[in-house]
Amino acid sequence: MDTIRKENKLIDLFCTLAEIPSPSLKEENVSAKIISIFKENKINAKLDNFGNVIAKINATDESKKSILLSAHMDVAGDDSPIIIKKNGNIIETDKSRTLGADDKVGVAAAILLAIEISNDNNFKHGGLEIIFTRDEEQTMQGIRNVKMNEIDSEYVLVLDADKLGQVLFSGANYRNLTITVNALKGGHSGIDIGDNTRVNAAKLIAELVNDIPQGVYKKDNYGVITSINLGMIIGGGIENAITNIKSTNISSNQYLDFITHHAVTNIINTKAGATYSIRSSSREYENNLLNEIKEIVNKFNKKYEGLAIADYSTSEHLPPFEKNNDETIINVAKKAGENLNLNLDISSFHAGAETHIYANNKNKSGKFFKPALIGLADVYNMHSANEQMDYKTYIKGYAFLKEFFKMFNE
Repeated sequence: MDTIRKENKLIDLFCTLAEIPSPSLKEENVSAKIISIFKENKINAKLDNFGNVIAKINATDESKKSILLSAHMDVAGDDSPIIIKKNGNIIETDKSRTLGADDKVGVAAAILLAIEISNDNNFKHGGLEIIFTRDEEQTMQGIRNVKMNEIDSEYVLVLDADKLGQVLFSGANYRNLTITVNALKGGHSGIDIGDNTRVNAAKLIAELVNDIPQGVYKKDNYGVITSINLGMIIGGGIENAITNIKSTNISSNQYLDFITHHAVTNIINTKAGATYSIRSSSREYENNLLNEIKEIVNKFNKKYEGLAIADYSTSEHLPPFEKNNDETIINVAKKAGENLNLNLDISSFHAGAETHIYANNKNKSGKFFKPALIGLADVYNMHSANEQMDYKTYIKGYAFLKEFFKMFNE
């Protein structure tokens, strides 16, 4: 490991940062190190009011556009010591905790690019802005607290994908959907079972779930656009069973079995519910799905009018990152990839990232940001003690980032 670190500035910088524990909302030590590195290299950098790192290199050619590099400083895991080892092409830990390649791969690459650019007086460019955020892994508070209207750049590279050559131009939002059923009458499962005015809410929620779509709702050549997934379905006489869990010593992974075997079966249930996650990189298709669910609920309420009432509610936790018609980043990435003989994966992704926050905000000039999620290295088993990073792919990824910046400023 020491030999690699001495021979390659990128790997040395990555390992230096990775060795500093920085769980979410405990990034102070790594942000202090980053600020110190920037200042040693005479790069303007500061902490904002939330503790995000903000750095900037001024343009050497005002006719060109600036670009923003973004990555997050926090990692999954705790603040225990991090011991880094080399295993062939792999950089990993001693298996006692996570490596933190997500996202110190992006942080180190952005820092090194800034250093090399600032030391090259002959290179004409439109400027480089850098943001390193806190708390991406949990709540994205860091990026949500960035003062977007103080950023000059319109184009953003979020250096947070997990495979070399990924250029991801859109991503799905995250929405929760809750369905509830309330039967208007309960009753005894024996005495009242023949009364047709008493319907069972647990049975009715199953009927609704059967009618609501599950899985992929819309896809294209780039992958899944809109999906819906049933997260939980619940109903019946479970109150006593849940209460009794508190007096047992069972583990959380035994809760389902316990409730199933201890639920009351001699009542006609009056309450039931189901929860879903909805992901979509298109507002149009998401709205189509929501309208379809609304119609299913309305049809249900007409069928069981006077017997039961179904309702639904939604809440969005992350907005969609919709594809932009401006393909500047895609076109520049293609040129850079061709110059380096690097195969790119230009596609959409069905998950969330800080790209989503940028895509729904405007810069200092009132223009919506045009972000892309970029992969600079192959990272495996993220967020686990078996997390690994292929350092040879990382070296190629950094070369791609440099070439991209060069092509962007042609």
